[in-house]
Amino acid sequence: MRRTVRGAVSVVLTAATALALGWGSSDGATGSVGAPSLQVGRSAWVSVSVATLWRSPGSTRAVDAPALANPARIQQWLSDLTLSQRRALNGHADTQALLGDQVQVVRLGPKWAKVVVPSQPSQLDPRGYPGWVPRRQLTARPPTSSPQQATVVARTAWLRTDQSDPARVFRISFGTRLPVVGEDGRWVRVEMPDGVVRRVLRSAAVLHQPGEPALPASTSSLMSTATSFVGLPYLWSGLSGFGLDCSGLTWLDYRVHGITIPRDALPQSRRGTPVAHPGPGDLMFYATAGKVHHVSMYLGNGRMVQAPHTGARVQVVATSLPVYSSEYAGARRYYSP
Repeated sequence: MRRTVRGAVSVVLTAATALALGWGSSDGATGSVGAPSLQVGRSAWVSVSVATLWRSPGSTRAVDAPALANPARIQQWLSDLTLSQRRALNGHADTQALLGDQVQVVRLGPKWAKVVVPSQPSQLDPRGYPGWVPRRQLTARPPTSSPQQATVVARTAWLRTDQSDPARVFRISFGTRLPVVGEDGRWVRVEMPDGVVRRVLRSAAVLHQPGEPALPASTSSLMSTATSFVGLPYLWSGLSGFGLDCSGLTWLDYRVHGITIPRDALPQSRRGTPVAHPGPGDLMFYATAGKVHHVSMYLGNGRMVQAPHTGARVQVVATSLPVYSSEYAGARRYYSP
């Protein structure tokens, strides 16, 4: 189960340690020649398939190296993690952002950037979910203006080269949004944050206007999307088709339907409309000693879909199971037909 929220973390560093990690005040490292550089107080965009937001640069471990690269080698990272290393992500990372997602830079060092993610409302920062990301995984180049976006609606999809016989480049996640620059038969041509044009299968994406939802909101679509992840391994901080935690599942589902909800389970349990008796598509919350630590989506007929805990997979279970019925802490509605 995903802990609702972490408390505010205070890190005390010596001046020497801060400089070694690149957290000093001289944050003016520049990007490549001809490209805009990251700047504190300005927007940036994720330039890898999935960027994990870490609590500090010192939170990463040797085994996390593939997740810190550009391109990020997410599948290798996840396959390399042991069960105990997956569990230990609790306390090291809290969320992720997808290719093309906008962030705001709040602090810079030579190798790392502290950012907030405005699309992920958080109790930790009113500007958005906070965390540290390697600078190599961000770009200051604004996305191309386009009358259409492509949102990936397959669990994952291959990005390919922009050729008549496209070669695979790397996989991207469900929910990834990129500007459309053209179509070619069964392919959609999209522009990457670095300006490179790639292709993705038309069958793996939905084309829509910017600002419009990829999938029209409906109870059946919300439930269908949530259950499409059944079998996907749980990942603490996971917010992609490569791995999800409990509130990541609900947040990502609502995102593609154009509904913004908080990122973590506790604030999810405090927003929306409280309902005495949950209906299909509503979120159900669970608590220990009054502290909400888990969220699921109700499917009707006494069933719910959830990402339960490290070592398990997204599953559909009965709400009457004792562990859940004894911890039930209410439900909230974020969508009404």
